Amino acid sequence: MPEPTPVVDDLREESRELDALVADLSPEQWSLPTPAPRWTIAHQIAHLAWTDRAALLAVTDPDGFRALAGQALAAPDTFVDEGAEEGAALPPAALLAAWREGREALDRALRAGAPGARFPWYGPPMSAASMATARLMETWAHGLDVADALGVTRAPTDRIRHIARLGVRTRDFAHTVHGLPVPAEPFRVELTGPAGDLWAYGPEDAPQRVTGPALDFCLLVTQRANRADLALRAQGPDADRWLDLAQAFAGPPGTGRPPKGAAP
Repeated sequence: MPEPTPVVDDLREESRELDALVADLSPEQWSLPTPAPRWTIAHQIAHLAWTDRAALLAVTDPDGFRALAGQALAAPDTFVDEGAEEGAALPPAALLAAWREGREALDRALRAGAPGARFPWYGPPMSAASMATARLMETWAHGLDVADALGVTRAPTDRIRHIARLGVRTRDFAHTVHGLPVPAEPFRVELTGPAGDLWAYGPEDAPQRVTGPALDFCLLVTQRANRADLALRAQGPDADRWLDLAQAFAGPPGTGRPPKGAAP
């Protein structure tokens, strides 16, 4: 089982980088629209704060989390937006304080978790390292939406290695949530990291493979960019289909983003 501390450290740094983007925003800037339909910057941070609280509940009160998850299952198409709306209605200072408090509490809980413990989630139960990876993935993805709203370009870091690995590991899940059969054979995935090094997953001799920049793969599996706008290449029909439905997040299939230049 992976040691959770490195990814928890990376989650903390990813959160701090996003915090620096929003800490000094004016009330008007908190209301700027982001690429997510109907979501402002406030909605993005509110969603992260809400999900951090859910993760904290999963780690510290599994029965309480299961009750929360039951509410989500009762309204699968609306519960995410409802949580974001509730937080976005707060004054920006209160929302920022709530996000900071929640993520710090989750940080402490993940570091204090018993070795080998697994926690309930909206998908399969997760270890502390997996929970931190999922939170990093969401923080990075929603941070991109915030940066887009502000006209800021964020340079990728090696922290996205965790997201790339999660994207590979969720291949079968992505097929399942689309009601499709899981490919029988493993794929080879070869990605070029931000520093130019190779990140490789799967058997070296696998006939079906995906290659390209790690950043593009992470944008794909978080559905922050359309496949048509990314420099990813698939070899084999199953690998090619995977790139059309990949998602690294729990829950129902996402709608993704339209290609650049597409009519609204």
